[in-house]
Amino acid sequence: MLDRRFLAENPDKVLATLARRHAGDDAVAMVQRFASIEDERKAATQELDEIRRMRNANSKAIGLLYREGKRDQAEAMKDEVRLAADRMKELEQLQSALNAEATDILLALPNHLDDRVPPGKGDDDAVELARWGTPRELDFEPIAHDDLATALGILDTERAGRMTGARFAVLRGAGAALERALINFFLQLHTTEHGYTEVMVPYMVWGSALQGTGQLPKFEADLFKIEGKVNGFDAYLVPTAEVPVTNLHRDETVDPEQLPIRYACFTPCFRSEAGSYGRDTKGLIRQHQFHKVEMVQITSAEGSDAAHTALVGHAERCLQLLGLPYRKVQISGGDASAAAAYQIDLEVWVPSQQRYREISSCSNFWDYQARRMGLRHKKTEGKGTSFCHTVNGSGLAVGRTLVAVLENYQQADGSVIVPEVLRPFMGGLDRIVARQY
Repeated sequence: MLDRRFLAENPDKVLATLARRHAGDDAVAMVQRFASIEDERKAATQELDEIRRMRNANSKAIGLLYREGKRDQAEAMKDEVRLAADRMKELEQLQSALNAEATDILLALPNHLDDRVPPGKGDDDAVELARWGTPRELDFEPIAHDDLATALGILDTERAGRMTGARFAVLRGAGAALERALINFFLQLHTTEHGYTEVMVPYMVWGSALQGTGQLPKFEADLFKIEGKVNGFDAYLVPTAEVPVTNLHRDETVDPEQLPIRYACFTPCFRSEAGSYGRDTKGLIRQHQFHKVEMVQITSAEGSDAAHTALVGHAERCLQLLGLPYRKVQISGGDASAAAAYQIDLEVWVPSQQRYREISSCSNFWDYQARRMGLRHKKTEGKGTSFCHTVNGSGLAVGRTLVAVLENYQQADGSVIVPEVLRPFMGGLDRIVARQY
């Protein structure tokens, strides 16, 4: 959430960010409406202050008039006080309504953008920062992961479809083992080498948690809502571990000596993928349910840039140890997530598509999320508190990594070599071959 004072004092800067994000007219109208709200709120506050002063003065005068025997004047003044009280009630209700509307606007507007964010509107406008690894030169036509996995007998979308329809999958045998191996590999790497604390979290959360990280109110159409209440409140299946993990410290004031706080977490993720069409809906790239290992860092404003750089490096390390070619790109203003101030994506090479595909988005949110969830830290010098900064990224999206492993390690005979770092998690299996399960 944007700082209310920042928006009130710097509407032109907010409008400039909206232009860089290619936001619609609705967002611009919100900024303009916010300015009107501030004017109305100030006018109401000024009138309230004047009425309070008048009421206080009249209250003293009424007692004096009674003592002087001027009952008629005192009664008239009491009528004025009663009318003033009625007007005060109206103004207080107006203030409450204006504050609620202002909060709705603050919750709906996207984050301010870092000056380093490049211009642009979509995928093609991302700025490439680096590449790692060289795609294999295959002497055969690469097979798409879903066809390859189906032929190996490790993927079954047909039977999944009988239970839940499209965009769900059943992994079996070596496919299920490969998925589990990737999860264990990522968690072990992040906890033993990168200094993250592993956490297990609820897979459903209240709407307030999703509001805290920015998924609500704007992106409700992408969520799966639970029918009925959970402990009295509306709840949703988690779209990413980012939501419950970042909310672990909501409404807390943490000690600055604890920062940065680093968490790694595996969860299934549930997304409706509203409006998603095309070939990505076939296979494992864009599913309603998928697995992901998420990295979250909670830090200070001074430390957030370094935390973000480190987190990107941790995601890169996963790909490097797996031997998967990838590129690192800086996302443009029009393509950045609404909550992110600065975003770097990692894109892994997919041979059947002859292109790089996103496998991890690593974002610095500044204080946008922390402000929404009341997450602060004590100041290192002097009294008071400051809002924390939050940083997160996939480390990695498991299903998409499985896609990349299958395609990049496929062999001419249709088998798949298991990357060396995964073999200890798969009982030493070094090659996946076709078999009936």
